This record gives sequence, C-alpha cells and structure tokens, in this order.
Amino acid sequence: MPPNHPSQKIPSDLPTVKYTDALPPSTRVLRQFRIVFNAVKTHFRTVEKAAGIGGAQVWALSVIGKNPGIGIGDLAKELDVHQTTASNLVKVLMAQNLVKQGKSETDRRAVTMQLSVEGQQRLKKAPLPFAGVLPNALSSMDEQTLARMEQDLGTLIAILAADKDSANTPLAEL
Repeated sequence: MPPNHPSQKIPSDLPTVKYTDALPPSTRVLRQFRIVFNAVKTHFRTVEKAAGIGGAQVWALSVIGKNPGIGIGDLAKELDVHQTTASNLVKVLMAQNLVKQGKSETDRRAVTMQLSVEGQQRLKKAPLPFAGVLPNALSSMDEQTLARMEQDLGTLIAILAADKDSANTPLAEL
C-alpha cells in the first residue's frame, strides 16, 4: 500500500514534530504551519506533474469515478465546496474531455456525470490520496486531537479576522 493511502490510519503513538531550540512559541508554531503548507504544496505539484491537472480536479474526478451518474449538487457535498465551485471544476474537466454529462434516467431535467475514458486514464496517473494529503491526515486523527485543533484554529481565525466564506475553497485553488 502506498504511503498516505486513504485507508491507512496514522498510529496514535506517532511522535510529533517539536523544536528543541529556544525559539518563542509563536515562531515554533509558524514553522509548523510552514511544514504543513509545504507538504500540501508539494503534493499538489506532484499531482499536477503526474496527472496534468490540479489537485481539486483530481479529487473531483475520483468522486465522479466512484459515483457514476452523480449530479453537481452531490459532487459539491462530497468535495465540501459551493455548488458554483463544483460546477466550475466540472466545466474545466469537460473542456478537457475528462468528464461526460448525461441526463438522469428518472428525472430528465437532472444532469449526471461520469468519467470519460480519458478521465479514467488521467485518474490512474494521479498519486494518492486523491483528496489531498491534509484531508487524508486529518481523517486519520482521533476526535480528541481534532477537537483541540478545531478550537485553537478557531481562535487563530478570529484573531486574523479571516473570511469564513473561504472555508469552502479547495486548498488547491489558494
């Protein structure tokens, strides 16, 4: 199984990365953020180089591939993005002939999607995890750790007075 495979769980006794030098806590945490951001960026570059498309597009392809006949609304839910964002992703994938659209058998008004042969081939080239290294790592963590992180990051977001609407923007698009 490749490293960071979606079914691979992170051991609970995994050592954490800490700095032993006498830096202020804010500098140590900043360095940790840099490590996380660089890991995410490196994965997106690897995906783009291998598959020829961005990380969010690969994730969308993987969801469509697992759910042939999925609609835009359900795709948006699976990706945890706004429906407009999902629609824009699909437009790009369709322009590259990676996704085909059709009509639902039960509701002819509903548009469905499935991978084209080219989309299947492109997805095979993409490295795992399709959703990205950060969502994969977070899903492997225990609930207590995630609850602490959620509270602490909530405090950081409040201090930054950051735009909460950006929560539904894929990291690959930042």
